[in-house]
Amino acid sequence: MHDDRLIVALDVHTMADVQQLVTTLGDTVSYYKVGMELFYSVGPDVVRYLKQQGKHVFLDLKLHDIPNTVAGGLTSLMTLGADIVNVHASGGYTMMKTAAERLHAAAAEQGVPCPKIIAITVLTSMNDDDWAKLGETEPIADRVTRLAKLTKSAGLDGVVASPREAASIRAACGEDFLIVTPGVRPAGASIDDQSRIATPAQALKNGATHLVVGRPIRAAENPREAAISIIKEMASSN
Repeated sequence: MHDDRLIVALDVHTMADVQQLVTTLGDTVSYYKVGMELFYSVGPDVVRYLKQQGKHVFLDLKLHDIPNTVAGGLTSLMTLGADIVNVHASGGYTMMKTAAERLHAAAAEQGVPCPKIIAITVLTSMNDDDWAKLGETEPIADRVTRLAKLTKSAGLDGVVASPREAASIRAACGEDFLIVTPGVRPAGASIDDQSRIATPAQALKNGATHLVVGRPIRAAENPREAAISIIKEMASSN
């Protein structure tokens, strides 16, 4: 029943919470996102646990620092076996290129698969008011597309962006480019702290390759049924 395009966000605090949700979802979910909240709480053991369960892992730590530090951080994280890692595109071309080159070289040296490297464009919680308060005048959608093109030119595999910008990214960056979209909400669901959102079917039709869904599944009365419902909605976009 699972669909590898669905990534469930494990935005919890403890390994017990992780194990309960992963057990509850069972074979309906094959891909999980581990973000700062969980990783900073329980550490790398959560990634090892998920891999032992045969799951794919998106390690969402959003590295953003000088090129050498980011490259070193990613090569250290690579040993955990995550399938996708990420950095901030706003760190710049040199940072991204250095990170990609070093990570691929380290993977080849160690004889292990290199995780996909993607870059954050503009956070999906960002709205026009917050954007203007940063002194930005370029529309968010234009900035996202420009950062996506920069990410591709630096040799990365894709980006994180809102589903609303997926179509323009797909047009600018081609078919073999990952577009991982948070801010996905089933019809009628609460938008919580997201601003630029879309339904699962809309996000896929716009060009997204992966959908990150957290609260609509985790906080549902029946998380397994909620996941199945989203997978069915995703199938309607095929």
